[in-house]
Amino acid sequence: MKRNAKVSTAVIRRLPRYYRHLCELQEAGVVRISSSALGKSMGLTASQIRQDLFCFGEFGQQGYGYKVDSLREEIGEILGINRGHTVVVLGTGNLGRAIIQNFKFSSNGFQLLAAFDVNPKVVGTTIAGVPVYHADQLEDFLARHTVSVGMLTVSISSAQGVCDRLVAAGVRGIWNFTNHELDIRQKDVVVESVHFSDSLLALSYMISQGEEDLPTEKEEKP
Repeated sequence: MKRNAKVSTAVIRRLPRYYRHLCELQEAGVVRISSSALGKSMGLTASQIRQDLFCFGEFGQQGYGYKVDSLREEIGEILGINRGHTVVVLGTGNLGRAIIQNFKFSSNGFQLLAAFDVNPKVVGTTIAGVPVYHADQLEDFLARHTVSVGMLTVSISSAQGVCDRLVAAGVRGIWNFTNHELDIRQKDVVVESVHFSDSLLALSYMISQGEEDLPTEKEEKP
């Protein structure tokens, strides 16, 4: 199913939530669900859900609701779950190793092919069954394998250089965990940057606002 080019980023950001929630509903044995029930369980309105899904076509029937398995498959197709995407990891330090060992790439439609590093202690080994090659072998590997996404967990100083090598070799998706804003001029390259600090500071703001609403010691009454 081809995505409507006018679909907003906000809608796209909600699609993985729909997919994940529908997977959970299917595992729980739920066969059919209404937009109001789905919205209530996700903290969204029924109208929002109908508007989001309408961006991609007609889903469900009025008075009947959505078939959970069918809607999950449709959204999975929109997200490209079954398109055979592949990924390589650049950097196998603490973060890179943790993601390789714990993130379920296959459940999200990706095959993790390999990892790359310069540390002689890890080059030539495997992490959770994933082979680790020297970074100097990156171009040769990319020439022999179709890679959809390069995941960056290298140092900030190395991030741009490694990114440039990936893009030059034809990789069109960059999953960036480096906290460095990458400079990419190619319009057909997509960057998804994950800033842990942004998420934590947003949380800090929200709890700080809550604390400001609490009475101070001077405001408290005996």
